[in-house]
Amino acid sequence: MKTPVTVLGLGAMGTALARAFLAAGHPTTVWNRTPGRSPELDAARAATAAEAIAASPLVVVCLLVDDTVRSTLEGIDLTGKTIVNLTNSTPDQARATAERVTTAGAQYVDGGIMAVPAMIGGPAAFIFYSGVPDAFERHRADLSVLARPEYVGADPGLAALHDIALLSAMYGMFGGAQHALALIGTENVPAEPFTERFLLPWLTAMLGSLPRIADELDNGPSGTAGSNLAMQAAAYDNLTGTSVAQGVDPMLLEPMGALLRKAVAAGHGDADLAALVGLLRTPAG
Repeated sequence: MKTPVTVLGLGAMGTALARAFLAAGHPTTVWNRTPGRSPELDAARAATAAEAIAASPLVVVCLLVDDTVRSTLEGIDLTGKTIVNLTNSTPDQARATAERVTTAGAQYVDGGIMAVPAMIGGPAAFIFYSGVPDAFERHRADLSVLARPEYVGADPGLAALHDIALLSAMYGMFGGAQHALALIGTENVPAEPFTERFLLPWLTAMLGSLPRIADELDNGPSGTAGSNLAMQAAAYDNLTGTSVAQGVDPMLLEPMGALLRKAVAAGHGDADLAALVGLLRTPAG
């Protein structure tokens, strides 16, 4: 008998999670704040969140925001349950939810989903988890039907931190790509061949420098910078200047230019890109 599981929330991601549990043979109970969502699911449907939670030892929460998680779980007896919260949240929100859930008698595991709904149950998806180690290990096999589980520590805020860090990198990458497409489009260059022939290969090649940057952060510089920050700062005005001349808002580029100039002013002109990380860690003011 597979572990019975309850899924709270039937948005696109919650539905994908429930579908994966059902496909793996888990008795699955679902609940949604708005009744009638995802009628194709062959799952038991609870009329209330309390009824849904009572049905299973493992409760997976996938709601819109942290406030919704708090209001949904408030006042419900969670004694003996394992609550796995896959709602996007901040590290501090995850820690606060862990405290409330623990006070209500349950063990808490927080999660950060690194996938879109269509990827759930597939080989490319993974989910960060943090929180009570015993609770995670007890349900590792159950959670593995959703995606590859990556446990990152007992602090319940660590999964959210990893999640936000990767999402930050993704949005930064897409922001740069979107600026490039806006820029190239000013001269009626077709986006699709430009992306396939030049943009994607270029970004892929540049991503290869990330392990070297990480090594420098962990172990210190290992040699002379290949492209020092002083040179990059001097050339950066060409990026923003060209954007303005072509009628493209440079708002996505300007913060990096400001950071490069700050690094040079602070004496890091001979350093490589890893030096910028330390400047970002400096509190404002």
